[in-house]
Amino acid sequence: MSVAHLLRRATFGPTADEVDAFASLDPAEVVDRLLVPSRDDAGAARTPLPKLGPVTNERSDRAKQIRTVAVWWLDRMTQAEHQLHEKLTFFWHGHWATSADKVKSGPLMLGQQQTLFRTGLGDFATQVRAMIRDPALILWLDGQKNTVKAPNENLARELMELFTLGVGNYTERDVREGARALTGWVVDQPRGTATLNPKRHDDKPKTILGSTSNYDADGFASLLLGQPSCAAFIARRLWLRYCGEGDIPPATLDAARTATTTGAMLRTLLLADGHTELVKQPVEWLVGALRQLGIRPVEQHLNSLNQLGQVPLRPPSVGGWPSGAAWLTTSATQARLKVAQSLAAKASPAVLDRLKSVPQPQRVVALARLLVVDRFTDRTATVLSAVAADPRKLLALGLASPEYAVC
Repeated sequence: MSVAHLLRRATFGPTADEVDAFASLDPAEVVDRLLVPSRDDAGAARTPLPKLGPVTNERSDRAKQIRTVAVWWLDRMTQAEHQLHEKLTFFWHGHWATSADKVKSGPLMLGQQQTLFRTGLGDFATQVRAMIRDPALILWLDGQKNTVKAPNENLARELMELFTLGVGNYTERDVREGARALTGWVVDQPRGTATLNPKRHDDKPKTILGSTSNYDADGFASLLLGQPSCAAFIARRLWLRYCGEGDIPPATLDAARTATTTGAMLRTLLLADGHTELVKQPVEWLVGALRQLGIRPVEQHLNSLNQLGQVPLRPPSVGGWPSGAAWLTTSATQARLKVAQSLAAKASPAVLDRLKSVPQPQRVVALARLLVVDRFTDRTATVLSAVAADPRKLLALGLASPEYAVC
C-alpha cells in the first residue's frame, strides 16, 4: 500500500510535498502520524470560528450566516494540517446528515459541526449521546415535536436505521418505544441549546429491542450502543467512504468491531487489504484541488459545489449524499470541467511556476505528481500533452480527468 494511496484516502487531497514528507514511513507509521494532531496546526489557527452576531428572524440574515459557516468550513478543510481529523468530521456530517434548509440557523449548524469535530475521533458512544441532544439534529428530525401526548418517531427511527444499527436490526415497535424515550427535548434557538422539559417527557417503562426499563434518551442510546450490530454498522459505513464500495472482508470487520475509538477503527480499515477504487465526492474533489493549487475558498466556491451537487450544511436528505458512480454522470463531468477551468485560472503563481519550470514533454508527468495521481492512462496523457504548452489548460484538464475523479 503506497503512501500516496493512504494520504488520498485519509485526507481531502495530499500535496506533492506532503507525499514526500511521509515517503520514508511504512503504512502503519503514516496512519499513526495522521491520527495524532500536530501541536501547532498553523492552518487551523488561520481559520478561527466565524463571528456570526445575534440570531435574527430575518430570512436574508439567516441565509448569510449559513453561507458564512459553509465558507468557513471549506477554508478550515483546506487550511488545516490535521487533515484526517477534518475529513472525518465531514464524514460524520454525511452520517448525521442535517440540513440548514430546514434548521435555518448558522449558529446551530456551526454548533453541530463543532460537536462532530470534538467527538469525531473518540468513543462513538460519546458522539451518540451528544448528537441526540444536538439542537440542529432535533429540529431537523422534529424532535421538538416529540411529547408524551404526541410522540414523533422521526428521530428514533433514523437513530436506529441510519445512525447506529442499520435496516433489519429493529422493529416498528422499537421505533415507537424509542420515540417515547426521546420525548421532552426542546430547543432554544437564540441560546443554541436543547434541554429536557420533564412535563413533556414520557417517564413510563418502555420495551425496546426486547429490554424493558424506564428508558430516557441516554438509556436508549446505551441500549443501542450495546447491540452487536452497532459497531459493525459503523465499520461498514467507514469502509464504504474510505476503502471501497464492496463488502468489508470478514476478518477486517471482526478486527474493526473491537476498536475502542473511531480513530482506532479507522486505523484498522485504512491498513487493511482489499481496498478498491473510490470516486471522490465533490467536496473531496474541490478541497483537494484547492489545497494542491494553493487557493483559499471564497463564497464563489459554494456556487461551484452547488453545480457539482454537494454543498456543506445542505445534504439532500437524512440519508446524506450518494456515493460511487452517482458522481460520474455526463452532466457531472461537464460541471467538473467548468469548475476546473475556474480553479486553474486562480492557481497560485508558485504552482504555475512549478509546471513552467519543467520541459514541455515532461509536464504531464509533473502534473501527475502535483495532483498526486499515480499515472494518467495513455488516452488521458495524449489529451494532456496536446495542451502542455499552456499550464492553466493543463491544470484544468488534469483536474477534470477520470484519474483525478477517483482515489
